[in-house]
Formats: sequence, C-alpha cells, structure tokens
Amino acid sequence: MIKFFLDKVTKGTKETQRTKVGELAGILGLLSNMLLFLGKLFIGLAAGSVSIMADAMNSLSDTISSVLTLIGFRVAAKPADSEHPYGHERFEYISGLAISVIIMFVGFQFLQTSFAKILHPEPINVSFYVLIVLLLSIAIKVWQGRMYVTLAQKINSQTLRATSKDSFNDVYTTVAVLLSALLEWFTNWRIDGYVGFLLALYILYSGFMMVRDFIGELLGSRPDDDEIAAMEKKLNSYASILGFHDLLVHTYGPKKRFASVHIEVDATWNLTQAHQVIDAIEKDFKENLGVDLVCHLDPVAIRDIRYLTIANTMTTIVFHIEPDLRIHDFRVKNEQTLQFDLVVPDYVKLTDNQLQQEIQEAVLKTIGNYQLDITFDHNYLL
Repeated sequence: MIKFFLDKVTKGTKETQRTKVGELAGILGLLSNMLLFLGKLFIGLAAGSVSIMADAMNSLSDTISSVLTLIGFRVAAKPADSEHPYGHERFEYISGLAISVIIMFVGFQFLQTSFAKILHPEPINVSFYVLIVLLLSIAIKVWQGRMYVTLAQKINSQTLRATSKDSFNDVYTTVAVLLSALLEWFTNWRIDGYVGFLLALYILYSGFMMVRDFIGELLGSRPDDDEIAAMEKKLNSYASILGFHDLLVHTYGPKKRFASVHIEVDATWNLTQAHQVIDAIEKDFKENLGVDLVCHLDPVAIRDIRYLTIANTMTTIVFHIEPDLRIHDFRVKNEQTLQFDLVVPDYVKLTDNQLQQEIQEAVLKTIGNYQLDITFDHNYLL
C-alpha cells in the first residue's frame, strides 16, 4: 500500500517530492489515528476503562499531530523570501515541537485521571468486542509505524522519524492495555488505574524526549557522525590543498545545510589559482553533498625551512603536553611572536591559562625568546 502511494507522489523535483511525501504521511496518519481514536473511545466508554480511555486520548493527540504534520510540511515547502532568506524548512521542527507538547499535555491529564481511578477503583466491562478492537488497533499502529519509517527514510525527515517512534510506543501502550484487560477479565483484579498511571508516565516521558530533540534542532544541534565523516572524506580527497580545519556546520532545515572551513594552501600561490581551487571545492560540496560551503584560505609557507622547523617544534611541544592538541594557522610575526590557533578537545582538563603557561615555558627552553599569541578553539567539529 505504501509503495502504491509513493509511486503516485514521488514525481517532480526533490523539493516537491519532500512536500508530497510529508503530506501523504499526514493524510494517512490522520485517517488511521481518527479511526483508532473513535474505536478506542467507544469501547473505553462501554467498558468504563480509564486505561483504554487514556489510550484513546493518546490516539486523539496523534490525530492532532497528523494535522500539524500536514501544516508543517506545507509551510516548510514555502520558498525563501525577503524576511526568511534561508527558506522555511525549520517550520518542520516547530510543528514537531508542537506535537511533542500536545503529547505531554495528554499524558499529564491522564496521570490525574488514572490516579483518581487508583484511589476509587471500579470494575471494567471487558467483552470479546473490546479485545478484538484492541487487537485491531495494535495491527493498525504497527502498519502506521512502518509507514512513517518508510516515508522518513525516503525524505530523511526527523519529524517523521519521531512520529514513527510515537506510533511504535503506542503499540506497547495498547499491548499493556490489552494485557491488563485480560488480567482483570480472568482474575477480577482492579489494576486498570495502575496501568493507566504507568501509561500516562510513559506518554509524558516520550513527549519530553521529543521536546528535547526538537529544541535541539531549533537551537542548532551537532550534525551526525556520518555527515561529518562524509565531509571529512571529501576534503581529504583534494590533492591540491595541504589540509583543512575549523569546520563549522549549521542548518536551516532538513535540506538546508551550510558550512564553512579553513583550507590550507601553498603560500606561493597567486589569488587566481587559489580562487579556482576553492571555487571547485565549493561547487563539489553543493553538487554531491547538498552543502553550501564557504572556504577561508590559510596560506602556509611550506618552502620556508626556518618556518617549517619552528612549526614542527611547536607541534612536538603541544603533543607532549596533551597528545590530542592540534595547531593550525601558525605564523611567525615580527621575529618576536608566534601566532597560532590551538584546538582543545572538551576532555582536556587544563585551562586555557594553564596551557598558555606550559607552552610558553617550553618555547623559551627549546625555540627562544618568543611571545605567544594563541587563539583557543573549543567549538569546531574538525
């Protein structure tokens, strides 16, 4: 079924495909969640079960989530304008955040309802039809979760991945409701309120984790390791450059990737040659990785023996202080000052002042009476 619908919508440009796939996910989710809500609401009222009612309200929140998914993909597809020069793709994260807040609200409401049911337990009317509806809802939710996973992979959507997790979470909650109904049917134990309470806690936790993830996306989270590795591999493939550092990546939505990097080149190159090289790199990143890259040139005096000797000595000095420290942008200024950036990993215990003092003492002993002008880098990916 999913393949049938995908064949209908995956035509046109990548941008229009993303919108159509997102809308398809919203429509299919809306229809299936509305069906689940009505079915669970009916049997919950008939059986007088707070846990089934909690599960029904969870399906209602999923229905609202599907509406927000539809709106989110529609707004995210809007082109850039004068007020939003980087487009509207981040609205997909905003709709995901709204979905997460709704999930938390529903969880809190049924936490209160379930607690009241624990204090004042009442029997539930379990019947064959209740069990059938719960089994069917589990099957529908499994299908729905797989549908969201398939569509999320198709367009690389964090929102649909989160929604798929919520669908599979609903499978677990409905299984718990079904087991509690069966247990009360066979043993007459009044555990409905306790099961509802646990489900409410689970809904709250799930909503909180989703809120955290989407806030992270809106604030600007670190790219995943695979994306960083792909950029690093691409940069290492350019034989014309000497090296690279200070890679920064920021996003304005799932398909809006921007990055900047410092490229080390031979200091004897003229401006035209250097520009041709970095222009080709930026074009390659855009065409093959979908990343808008901006390169900053760092000329390196690789033909100056004295410069190379001092630079190699400095590399040895910082290695002995901490093996994972890295130097870049090294300069010898006015024959009196050594200027460079020092990349400091998060796990290094020494403060910047302590590092400066230790390096300065080592320079005085091994190189000579040079002052240090160090810029400490703590935030770069590479």
